Amino acid sequence: MYRVYFLGAHAGFGYLGGLDPRLHVPRLEQPRVSVPAGSVAIGGVQTGVIAQTSPSGWNLIGSTDVTFFNVGATPPALLAPGDRVRFHVSRVEA
Repeated sequence: MYRVYFLGAHAGFGYLGGLDPRLHVPRLEQPRVSVPAGSVAIGGVQTGVIAQTSPSGWNLIGSTDVTFFNVGATPPALLAPGDRVRFHVSRVEA
């Protein structure tokens, strides 16, 4: 289970703490120009879900169909500081 520390980087992106130390990996030396919304990523000691298609230097480890930011919703961001997030694997691809 992960805890949302704060929102930042782009609208709806939650920095999630609680990543197992065995999964800590440095950010990429060269960021990707475009990462699709819904990408699950690890950057250093944190993880998060890319809420909007945007550049990112984080390592991609999966994806979700959940919408993390919707300007028409109230509130527009799915996550808030202090929330808890749990990931469930629905399929594995090689």
